[in-house]
Amino acid sequence: MINITLPDNTVHQYQSGTSGLEIAKNISEGLARNVLSVKVDGEVWDANRKINKDARIQLLTWNDLEGKATMWHSSAHLMAEAIEQLYPGVKFGIGPDIENGFYYDIDTGDKVLTDADLLTIEKKMIEIARGKQAFIREEVSKEEALRHFTQKGDEYKMELIGELTDGEITLYKSGSFTDLCRGPHIPDTGFIKAVKLTSIAGAYWRGDEKRKQLTRVYGITFPKAKELEEYLVLLEEAKKRDHRKLGKELELFTFSQKVGAGLPLWLPKGAQLRERLEQYLKQVQKEAGYLPVITPHIGNVNLYKTSGHFDKYGADSFRPITTPVEGEAFFLKPMNCPHHCEIFNTKPHSYKELPIRYAEFGTVYRYEQSGELHGLTRVRGFTQDDAHIFCTPDQIKPEFKAVIKIIMRIFKALDFNDFITQISLRDPKTPEKYIGSNENWEKAENAIKEVAIEEGLNTITVEGEAAFYGPKMDFMVRDAIGRKWQLGTIQVDYNLPERFDLTYIGSDNEKHRPVMIHRAPFGSMERFVAVLIEHCAGKFPIWLAPEQVIILPISEKYQKYAEKVSQFLINSDIRALIDDRSEKTGRKIRDAEMSKIPYMLIVGEKEESKNQVSVRKQGDGDLGIFSLESFAEMINSEVKRLQEVK
Repeated sequence: MINITLPDNTVHQYQSGTSGLEIAKNISEGLARNVLSVKVDGEVWDANRKINKDARIQLLTWNDLEGKATMWHSSAHLMAEAIEQLYPGVKFGIGPDIENGFYYDIDTGDKVLTDADLLTIEKKMIEIARGKQAFIREEVSKEEALRHFTQKGDEYKMELIGELTDGEITLYKSGSFTDLCRGPHIPDTGFIKAVKLTSIAGAYWRGDEKRKQLTRVYGITFPKAKELEEYLVLLEEAKKRDHRKLGKELELFTFSQKVGAGLPLWLPKGAQLRERLEQYLKQVQKEAGYLPVITPHIGNVNLYKTSGHFDKYGADSFRPITTPVEGEAFFLKPMNCPHHCEIFNTKPHSYKELPIRYAEFGTVYRYEQSGELHGLTRVRGFTQDDAHIFCTPDQIKPEFKAVIKIIMRIFKALDFNDFITQISLRDPKTPEKYIGSNENWEKAENAIKEVAIEEGLNTITVEGEAAFYGPKMDFMVRDAIGRKWQLGTIQVDYNLPERFDLTYIGSDNEKHRPVMIHRAPFGSMERFVAVLIEHCAGKFPIWLAPEQVIILPISEKYQKYAEKVSQFLINSDIRALIDDRSEKTGRKIRDAEMSKIPYMLIVGEKEESKNQVSVRKQGDGDLGIFSLESFAEMINSEVKRLQEVK
């Protein structure tokens, strides 16, 4: 017999070799019909995989993120089977689940997939799913796996197998399709009731532009048709909010092939929006004791060799910049932290000076592959609201908590109210990805975990998402239509201070090593603005809006009064412009609504005679007649209230 501990901490005895699915049936047949997979001692397994030792388990359904992930990974296999049946001879790369659905990279040979083909594949997937084909897991030797995919002539799977060792290779079979896969999978295809293949893209094999470009097919599935219908409505709303579309319509930013892919150009309205965000954070940082610094856009390659960025990011960076001096080379900086370490090192420091907090809106550069560039969310040049705190070990937790308060203040001011915090740790299976001693990693990881508990944060813990030099806390925000974005981040780092030999003199008059906290509440200005655009659908909080008020004279006769109103508002520190076109007032109102300007002031004979304005609010309609003084007071009070959220 084995002891099985359930999430409520009750312990039940079962025969060795039982499965999560059998345990679910023992609890209730209704539960068993909804179990997609099972978490066994923190690892997600197939629901029908045998459990042979004492374990803590959690039965996963569609309501759990891991349950959805299991179904979507299984759906990638289902799609591959459908494609293989429809287009014999295709070959398969990798097919993982992603945040919303799944994809599979496929070598379709001479066949070019189109949107019409996606509909055909969807129908075939539903046909196969109705057959309730079981997903069967088989542990095989490397030799057996190679033999199977050699017979199929699938060089992609053969390459992947070549990197594995005996004892860690599993195949999964469902119907006519067999795939190299770690799993887990749902019990059978019958759980998949609704399918939508969303798009086709190109993707280089293993992300290498020198390798063959495969066809990446994206899709999503659901256990109920109604949920797919709701998702499609959400997709339409997402299209309306797309920051690339709104950025063009609202004249915020653009791109130029002559300048280069992934290098955004901020237009005047976008630059003003970004500048206000920067000024807001600079004021918050000033109150919190940060010191502004400025560093160059490039650095000697040896700087990044010292920091470790050259080894970790060299392949993803722009090529080194060489000079007439033999052996001398510079890098476009991929990170600001090495520069800030050198600033700290310019003079000796006492423990009495710590913490020292350096802050910079520093532009960095990384060579993202062209196929991965996406508006402002994935670019090659971006500005981080970067700061680095150099502190004693005893100051880590209070400094970490102070940064959390800054992030909370920003989220409240911008109406990001739905978020969780992700604690990102090392992957213990791949220690070569990280620098530094186990002792320092454990201290850093424990500090973050303790802060999360003490602050009462809603957290999830993910292994393998840490930075190469230290663990971190990432803030995962859900926008107005429920999509998840990673924004602010805080990282604890014992390693860069060692690599740069940073020291301070302690109370014992001996040298000590400071700890470094990296933090970026926005993350990057580009990505944050993109998320903000989509979150508020271009209707920015009034304190951020490029234009707060537009004045609409009903005819040319009232142009001078409109100018008087405009000057009064400008003197009241309110951003205003005049629509002096020879258009009807209704057309001007519609255009102002489309431009998402928060307030419209309509002025004519009645308003001029009483030194008043007729006020409309974008999206809400008429607010009535206001004096100039009362309107200005209302706007400034609203701005102050939003900015002073703490």
